[in-house]
Amino acid sequence: MEATLPALPALPARRREVVPNSVLGMLLFVGAEVMFFAGLISAFTITQAGAKPGTWRLPSEPVLPAAATAFNTAALVASGLLLVWANRQYRRNPASAAQTVLLAWMLGAIFVVLQGREWIGLLSQGLTIRSSTLGSFFYVIVGAHGLHAVGALIGLGVAWWRLRQGTLSPGFLLGAQTFWYFVVGVWPVIYGRVYF
Repeated sequence: MEATLPALPALPARRREVVPNSVLGMLLFVGAEVMFFAGLISAFTITQAGAKPGTWRLPSEPVLPAAATAFNTAALVASGLLLVWANRQYRRNPASAAQTVLLAWMLGAIFVVLQGREWIGLLSQGLTIRSSTLGSFFYVIVGAHGLHAVGALIGLGVAWWRLRQGTLSPGFLLGAQTFWYFVVGVWPVIYGRVYF
C-alpha cells in the first residue's frame, strides 16, 4: 500500500523587487569610484603627513579658497536635495518633476562653473600641478571630481530631456540620480580633506 501525503498549502506569491539594470550597473560603477577616491584621499593624507616642512605647499602659493568653495559646496548639496524631491515628484506625476530636475541640473552646473573659475584664479596665482605636492594632489583629486560632475550632469541633462519628451524610464532616472548622488556625496569628503 502506498501512503499519500497531504497536499501542502500554496505559499502566497511574493512580489519580487527587481533592481533595474541601469541602477545595478551604476551601483557597481559607483562602488569602483568610491575605491578610486578613497585611494586618492588616502594618498593625499599619507603624503601630507610625511611631507618635510616647506615642501607640501610653497610659501609663494595661494591658500586654497575654502570660504568661496563653501558656496559652491552649498549649491552642489542643494542640487542633490532637489533631485531627491524630483524623484518623489516623478513617482506621483512624472511631468511635474521636469522643472525640479532642471533646477537640480542648473545648481550642479553652477558648481562646475564656479570650480572652473576657482582653478583659473589659482593657476594665475601660481598654484599649478607642478608647483608643489599640494598642487599636484589638488588638481588630480578636484579635477577627477570635476570630470565626474560633468559626466553626471550629462546624464541628468539626458534624463531631463527624456522627461520633457515623455520617454524617460524610471530605471534611467534612478541610474542618473545614483551617479549624481555619488558626485554630491563624495564632494564634502574631498572639500573637508583637501581644502583644510
